[in-house]
Amino acid sequence: MRKMFAFMAVSADGYHADPDGGLGWQTFGPEFADYSVEQLDEVDTLVLGRTTYTGMAAYWTGDLGANFDRRIAGRMNSLAKLVVSDTLTTVSWAGSPIALTSVDELARVKQASGKDLAVLGSSTLTSALLRANLVDEVRLMVNPIILGGGSRLFAEAGTVPLELIRVRPFQSGNVLLYYRPRIQTSGPR
Repeated sequence: MRKMFAFMAVSADGYHADPDGGLGWQTFGPEFADYSVEQLDEVDTLVLGRTTYTGMAAYWTGDLGANFDRRIAGRMNSLAKLVVSDTLTTVSWAGSPIALTSVDELARVKQASGKDLAVLGSSTLTSALLRANLVDEVRLMVNPIILGGGSRLFAEAGTVPLELIRVRPFQSGNVLLYYRPRIQTSGPR
């Protein structure tokens, strides 16, 4: 069975976007770019929610993505993608296979052979996948900034006990936390 992991950048006070929905506060650098390449090499499929899909498709297929890091852009543009949305009727991403899917279908996709699946961003989708017990690992890139407001990370996940399995500090001040969700056997999340 394939593993599905979720990767999210988060502020030190638990927000994944600032009050205006912006991400300009996130800390990057050469070490983060190298990590991004390593992480993308672990997977053959990206899983995205509607909002993240729209933003990433525009960014990575344009000059901004290529200018940020050609290695990341190449991988982002060539990996297969599954988009979970109740509102989109069509999806496209130049140069890669892409399809609309559902949370229920993702359970079946995990059973198929292949490399791991990565959910990038997509806090609302990740919350739904956590509730459905489909996420095997949560990777939180904690950025050294306090936003004081914005979009709360996993606001719709409910209670999800996590087990810390690894910590990786970055020279930028970021800290990457790897967690394994503990499956709850009784009661809703």
